Amino acid sequence: MTNKVNFGINNVHYSVITELPDGKFEYGTPVRIPGAVSLTETTAGDNTRFYADNGVYYSASSNQGYEMTLTFAKITEQFRIDVLGETLVNGGLYENGNARQKSFALLFEIDGDVQEDRFVYYNCTATRPGTSTTTRTETTEVNTNELNITASPRTSDRAIRWITGQTTDQAIKDAFYTAVVEPVTIP
Repeated sequence: MTNKVNFGINNVHYSVITELPDGKFEYGTPVRIPGAVSLTETTAGDNTRFYADNGVYYSASSNQGYEMTLTFAKITEQFRIDVLGETLVNGGLYENGNARQKSFALLFEIDGDVQEDRFVYYNCTATRPGTSTTTRTETTEVNTNELNITASPRTSDRAIRWITGQTTDQAIKDAFYTAVVEPVTIP
């Protein structure tokens, strides 16, 4: 049976990338970011049309990955250190304008009516999250943090993402958050 609907997001993880001299990526152990609230994803790339003979003579599209907004209850200190380049100073997070941000793989799952779909985006970057808050009133409004994430094709093989399917081996699903899954055979 396949999912008829999808809902919810959970088990968000990141895995810091080390780019090797040959252009291939080495991924660190995935680290969980608790408190995922929502994910909005849009495609990146253009459609090009060439007109001749009074109509579209040729068209092509480019796949440049995805632009995402991932909302959390709160971005973890560890993510800020590992990915955004902040450092722990005197027990607090210090941000320096010369800090180098790191690329990462993004892993998460979306529930379905039959089974969850697990996603891995292989080459992501994130912008620094802004802060927005309001005063407390009769009701407590929880503030959230948004990460703007770009998922780009890898330079070595142009891989962007992989999603589990209904025939994905259970061993792959069980180990999904222990290491970044690489497809065994790429068409």
